[in-house]
Amino acid sequence: MDKVMGLASEKGVVIFSKSSCCLCYAVKILFQEIGVDPLVYEIDQDPEGREMEKALTRLGCNAPVPAVFIGGKLMGSTNEVMSLHLSGSLIPMLKPYQN
Repeated sequence: MDKVMGLASEKGVVIFSKSSCCLCYAVKILFQEIGVDPLVYEIDQDPEGREMEKALTRLGCNAPVPAVFIGGKLMGSTNEVMSLHLSGSLIPMLKPYQN
């Protein structure tokens, strides 16, 4: 869990992803369209990926990927991010991180 929290605070917006996950891809594209360049960490490319996946679940992610952190705080997975976006809350949260 320490590794996950350390990586989550490396940049303003961090997405834990898997390279083969279509929902992860959709979230990455959403952030790109909003003008945010998140740190994307592909956990399937890390030898400790399984442990990181478990840590993300313990932190409260319904699905371990994509796990989105904004300002070091876990926002959630696809459902939570899309709900924030549709309600108009996501873009104000991302303003400080836009290019």
